[in-house]
Amino acid sequence: MRRLRQRQKGLSLLIVIVIVMLTMLMAVWGARTALFNELIVGNDADYQRTFEAAQAALQDAELDILGQTADGSACVPSSTDGKICRRTTSVWFVDEEKDVVGLLSTLESQANVPCLQGICAKRTGKQDFWNDTALLTQMRAVGARYGEFTGARKGSDSNPILRATAAGQGAWYWVETMPYATSGTGLITNLGGAAKLELNLNPAVVYRITAVAQGLKDSTQVVLQSTFARQKIKD
Repeated sequence: MRRLRQRQKGLSLLIVIVIVMLTMLMAVWGARTALFNELIVGNDADYQRTFEAAQAALQDAELDILGQTADGSACVPSSTDGKICRRTTSVWFVDEEKDVVGLLSTLESQANVPCLQGICAKRTGKQDFWNDTALLTQMRAVGARYGEFTGARKGSDSNPILRATAAGQGAWYWVETMPYATSGTGLITNLGGAAKLELNLNPAVVYRITAVAQGLKDSTQVVLQSTFARQKIKD
């Protein structure tokens, strides 16, 4: 009887050890699962913020081209910041056809890349500059930050990526000025091929906007591009 009790005590100890080990394994698995889920949620949240910042930069670039604020009214220059509405900048979006050549000449004469204060000539060579660290650094130096030329509000309640101003952080945009051929071909024709839908451009240029936003995490980056034509209503 005594030997049986000793065997039972030894078996009970083994069962307790197994249960404790299983409990520890479940606790570790639960902690790792929670940590993994937190990483996924954190990465997704950072991507969403970065995507929204890139979208905001695209819209800000369009307003910069149009010389407007977000409500459609004309941009109001600031007496303290000459960049707003490009009051004192060395380049701006020209309104007359005769000024296009001069703008492109100024942009193409730049040392590293044909860009200045967010306005660029059509880029040649490597197009995905955001994948080249050295080239991206050069482009950031001549890019436009969100609100820099439109005066868009960057209050404490806005996207933190839009408020970031440190090197390598925030959102930028670049607007390529590309001459548009208005004669000889049309964009859309009817079945007979006689009538054409032509853009009413003055000056005859279209703009390609590239927006790059860097997330709060180094691994998060969003790149968006759009083409914008500033048409004028015919008299």
